[in-house]
Amino acid sequence: MNCKNFYCSLVLILWFSAICSPNFNNILNDITKLGLVNVLQDTFRAQVPKNNEIFDFIVVGSGAAGSVVANRLSENPKWRIALLESGGIENIAHVIPALAAYMSVTSSNWNYGSVPQKRACFGMHKNVCLQPRGNVLGGTSSINFMIYNRGNRRDYDGWAAAGNRGWAYNDVLPYFLKSERANLDGLEYTSYHNRNGSLNVEYPRYRSQIVDAFVAGSEQAGHPRTDYNGESQIGVSYVQSTTNSGRRNSAYRAFIEPISQRRNNLQIFIFSRVTKILIDPKSKTAYGVEFVYNNKSYAIKARKEIVISAGTFNSPQLLMLSGVGPQNMLSKLGIPVIKDSPVGVRMYEHASHFGPTFLTNTTGQSLFTANIKPLDILQFLAGRPDTMLSTLAGVEALTFVNVPISKLPKDWPDVELIFASGSLASDEGTALKIGANFKDEIYNQLYRDIERRRQDHFTVLVMPFHPKSIGRVWLSSKNPLHRPVIDPNYFAENEDVEFMLHGIKAAISITQTPAMQKIGTRLLSIPVPGCESFQFASDDYWRCSIRTMTYTLHHQVATCRMGPSTDSTAVVSPELRVYGIKKLRVIDSSIIPFPPTAHTNAPAFMIGEKGADLIRTTWKDEK
Repeated sequence: MNCKNFYCSLVLILWFSAICSPNFNNILNDITKLGLVNVLQDTFRAQVPKNNEIFDFIVVGSGAAGSVVANRLSENPKWRIALLESGGIENIAHVIPALAAYMSVTSSNWNYGSVPQKRACFGMHKNVCLQPRGNVLGGTSSINFMIYNRGNRRDYDGWAAAGNRGWAYNDVLPYFLKSERANLDGLEYTSYHNRNGSLNVEYPRYRSQIVDAFVAGSEQAGHPRTDYNGESQIGVSYVQSTTNSGRRNSAYRAFIEPISQRRNNLQIFIFSRVTKILIDPKSKTAYGVEFVYNNKSYAIKARKEIVISAGTFNSPQLLMLSGVGPQNMLSKLGIPVIKDSPVGVRMYEHASHFGPTFLTNTTGQSLFTANIKPLDILQFLAGRPDTMLSTLAGVEALTFVNVPISKLPKDWPDVELIFASGSLASDEGTALKIGANFKDEIYNQLYRDIERRRQDHFTVLVMPFHPKSIGRVWLSSKNPLHRPVIDPNYFAENEDVEFMLHGIKAAISITQTPAMQKIGTRLLSIPVPGCESFQFASDDYWRCSIRTMTYTLHHQVATCRMGPSTDSTAVVSPELRVYGIKKLRVIDSSIIPFPPTAHTNAPAFMIGEKGADLIRTTWKDEK
């Protein structure tokens, strides 16, 4: 067994440390609780489905929204809930924030990729940008970078103005608060935070010297300190994360694990891949689902409703496989059309630029997984929350800016600058590079020397919030086990490139402040492969780099778009009911109608909370 791989080494270190420690039983218990030996998996496997079993509600998918829906509906002991998840259960690697990038190269990721891009992803093999999505209890909340960012008041007021009654900021804020258990150094006592929810939100305790300089430099560049989940989003902040004492607090950890053994009315089926929603073609009523478990086909029924929470790619795929989607496409594939619907015809994505990268004169402040010591791991397992293992794969701060070409109000950011105390070199060109599909020449030219010298450095990922380019998702075939076809259509609108360019300039201006110059910050001056013909750091050089170093951050939305009945692009109503189909809702990020000023994990929890309330309101008079 080749244990050069960090994760393999981690497993061996943990077991060796446990065996050699005088506190062997305590350490082993910690390892077991964290899931290294997956004892919980056996419990869930014991919940074998029964063919044609009847439930009140069926929830498909256990991501941020689906886990919340299953939790809230099962609060009513009279209702029987089935939660189906295609993947398994988290293990210790999921829980360690520093290993977030490793999750994209495991079976916990669906391993989807885009079609080859014509205007972007030039630094990726075959121009394909990979599109990570969670295939595990907890969904993408179990493999993402744990950034908790709700978005801007104007996002949700815009949803309501577009005809989505009940989705204005003042309507949805209570649902953000309902989930949240804030531990934010005093901010939790403001009206924008709650201390009593299930989802822990905190500032990671570990902070590098470099991020302190970046935050100070952002302030010196005119970006005030802010609580970006509070009154004003504009400015800079240390990142707020869905972690609990330095450990990932996924949807599974927050909403499923605490109740899985206590609520007999909630049945959780893992490794259960739903292949079709059963819909009566005459009455157009959803009544059950078909799924594959242990290589056998099953069907279960729902008395009341079926909720699809399978995510931005799998929710539209499942609808289309079930006969709800664009008529022409379904007919060509031989799928009987039950409802002609614009499923998958619109998709927005927050493309980002992986870079620029900067060097510093500090020592030992950048994330290199090779520098993580056995003692760090043991301290982490013992509950110490401030080791480097608690960093969000290096992400430590966010700066929200209006750029000069902005047409938005000054309190509505165009671009987010994501500070990460590392780069592709942080894990020696393994998980992050492979998980993003970067070409070897990109790594070798830009990062190999940084890796070799263990040079302290950082990267600022630049992410415009409001892309104009529109992508789509469609079926490759009528085989439910085939992957959907995903085309983000990055940079179809050149305006998206220009906003990213101005974001890069904003990042560079921060690095030129006294606070950042104090630690010797300078731009990595090696040109991106393929962009050597442009003058380094010129506008055209950065435009080339943007199209080469394209990166995705799990933020796809709108494939099952929410809208009023007059909206020809809407798949679901403001009550999240699928138009034209009774007893069927979609409750996840796929319903988000416009790209939000947010990382979509926090809105997904909110959507789950509001969606569950919509369902409970529908059935509140039932006796």
